[in-house]
Amino acid sequence: MTCSGAAATALAAAVLAAGVSAGADDDAIRDLRERHLVVPVQGVDRDALHDSFGDRRDATRRHEALDIPAPRNTPVIAVDDGTVAKLFRSKPGGITIYHYDPSRTYAYYYAHLARYAEGLKAGDTLRRGEIIGYVGTTGNAPPATPHLHFAIFKLAAAARWWEGVAIDPYPVLK
Repeated sequence: MTCSGAAATALAAAVLAAGVSAGADDDAIRDLRERHLVVPVQGVDRDALHDSFGDRRDATRRHEALDIPAPRNTPVIAVDDGTVAKLFRSKPGGITIYHYDPSRTYAYYYAHLARYAEGLKAGDTLRRGEIIGYVGTTGNAPPATPHLHFAIFKLAAAARWWEGVAIDPYPVLK
């Protein structure tokens, strides 16, 4: 959830208003580990994960997600119980899903999907391990590199899918 200009200023203000600080990452990682999230790509072992959270994507932004390579059309599964917050198509993320955890403390973001699971819609209740989509290369993903771009955000006080602080998924899932 990288943004710039006025949007970045608004996000920073929302984060400060929510009382979330850089030190909150450790607490969030600890909290998320206790949830025993599953790896969001079916058949991918935790040992195969490589941290890409801090990677640079251009001169001004960090990746802030975990890329999980997998063959095209491999099932993508819900990492936790919760609710589909938003099905969204964007230029950078392509076909995406925003998923709230049950407490609406965190949002899980799945991007570059080939397609959604049949019948999936905003507001649906999700169960950990349920198929929600399929690995692809939509958005700005390289066409020859199918992968899931997976991110976790600690939501701001208003719990809106587009506002939150990025939490590194790697130490949570590893």
